[in-house]
Amino acid sequence: MNPIAPLVRKLGYAGLIPFVVLALMVQLAPTPVNYLSAESLAGYGAVITSFMGAIHWGANLHNLGKVPEGDRWEDRNAWIWGVIPALVAWVALHIYIPVGLLILASTLIIQRNIDQNTYQYYFSDDESRIAFMIMRNRLTYVAVACLTWAAIVILFIQA
Repeated sequence: MNPIAPLVRKLGYAGLIPFVVLALMVQLAPTPVNYLSAESLAGYGAVITSFMGAIHWGANLHNLGKVPEGDRWEDRNAWIWGVIPALVAWVALHIYIPVGLLILASTLIIQRNIDQNTYQYYFSDDESRIAFMIMRNRLTYVAVACLTWAAIVILFIQA
């Protein structure tokens, strides 16, 4: 049995709806709706990128004071890494939209790679961590595909 609660899975996959719909609208909607969709996609991508970084803060707040002193990830790196995605996302919102979309896509991939190694600190058992990472991989790859596709459409197809 999958150790991830059905509600968590449903909410996770529902979070892909704006990525898919907005990426399609960037390509298929008439002007100016396509441009508004690109802006909205960048905003949503920034929110999700920030959210993924905030998971580290939430997990560390939950464990604050429970982990012995001297754990480098717990003491410093997780707190720092929890903020970096939000800062990158904020910058991505203030530059040329397709470049910002590609920065957000890259940040999501980097986050996934880092989180794959750091979630061991947050899960009580490997089965739950592995099940979550399977879902996380799927969510990340679809989000990245949507962000990247929208950037390609703006840069090369609509140009």
